Amino acid sequence: MIVLGPSRVYAAGALCWRIVDGETLILLVHREERADISLPKGKVDPGETPPQTAVREIAEETGLSIALGAPLGTIEYTLPGGREKTVFYWSAEVSEETIAASTFAPNDEIAALHWMSIDSARDVLSYERDRDVLDRFAERVAAGNARTFPIIALRHGKAVPPASWDGPDSTRPLLHRGLEQSESVAPAIAAWGPKKLISSTAVRCLATIEPVAALTGLLVKRSVSISQDAYEDGTSRVRKVVRKRLQRREAVVLCSHGPVLPEIIDAIADATGTPLDAPLRRAGMLATSEFTVLHLSVEQPDGGIVAVETHGPAVF
Repeated sequence: MIVLGPSRVYAAGALCWRIVDGETLILLVHREERADISLPKGKVDPGETPPQTAVREIAEETGLSIALGAPLGTIEYTLPGGREKTVFYWSAEVSEETIAASTFAPNDEIAALHWMSIDSARDVLSYERDRDVLDRFAERVAAGNARTFPIIALRHGKAVPPASWDGPDSTRPLLHRGLEQSESVAPAIAAWGPKKLISSTAVRCLATIEPVAALTGLLVKRSVSISQDAYEDGTSRVRKVVRKRLQRREAVVLCSHGPVLPEIIDAIADATGTPLDAPLRRAGMLATSEFTVLHLSVEQPDGGIVAVETHGPAVF
């Protein structure tokens, strides 16, 4: 779970990549004012989450509209003024159509963009910390796990407590706080470019995923199979839902409930042959409006979870 503290400077970016004639190429930016060559990144603005920042900064610096891939960890260093800085990175595959639609033009901040092989990029990068990120990605390439798709498990926002609600549990609405939470996480979830939105039939889940639907233009599929009612009466079909998503190999959001989310994580671990260790179990124990992103290999989806990350609403 990413928690941003007030004493640090936070930034986010992406290692953008593409395959040309069988070779993996990496996108580097040449910043003329700083006389360096680096991976594109930028500062997290107030009210943003790091995934949202990464997508925005790539668009601003390179003109490319991307969807995030799997996380590549963080780098940390001390700024000239003495403050500590943390930068979050993800991989992001760039299609030829996206490149053709780029709005980039050389400017005062970014003088040029360069697509280079992994080895060439390692040679010209100005900072060792960027080479560390590149090496993490190179390990994924070597393992055949560069191209991934995410299953995003989202818990509904803060809802009216059961004791304060006279109707059926499934009709409990979100509190104002829950609506705020849902609006906050929507841009972060959209950063992975989901192709499918699936929600429990409960009102609180449908309201939570609605801002994501509004941002992406996707319709929400209602599924009783991942509802709390079905979980409690023993009729849930979580494993069937998970198997279908693994077969489709596309980015999907599953919006569900606290008791159901560990079942979703367990089903993904079981279907991919991933040991259900303590960190993976914790990834299913989400607070309201938190979400866990499980990254699976497109080439070998049953070969184990490539990476796991958990996020929540920005600090209000």
